[in-house]
Amino acid sequence: MFDIGFSELLLIAVVALVVLGPERLPKAARFAGLWVRRARNQWDSVKQELERELHAEELRRNLQQVQAAMRQSEAQLRASSEQLQNETDALRRQVEGDGVDPVVEASPAEPTAGIPGNAIESTDATDAGKPPTEPRP
Repeated sequence: MFDIGFSELLLIAVVALVVLGPERLPKAARFAGLWVRRARNQWDSVKQELERELHAEELRRNLQQVQAAMRQSEAQLRASSEQLQNETDALRRQVEGDGVDPVVEASPAEPTAGIPGNAIESTDATDAGKPPTEPRP
């Protein structure tokens, strides 16, 4: 910001020595150092406060983005849930309208017995002990 080199500082020190004199120069230097230190501390404090506010604002923006994404996901889930419910209700009405029992239980002992065109036909007493035969073409 300020471009003050060594030669400018040396010139300021010589002028201060001539104007203030050797007795008052150390006190003036301490006083100037104190004010420079206070100014730097104040500037650092303002800078830190701005950084905290910017960080808090960034966190708020991120939180709002996440909330918006959550709302959108919730809306999609609700829509798909409603669609699934509607499809389920339609299938239920279709099954009940056809008069078909929606729960069909197969007998675990004879899952394929009596089904025409099945490779395994039911056996009678004469075929006991023989391996099953291939279906006839």
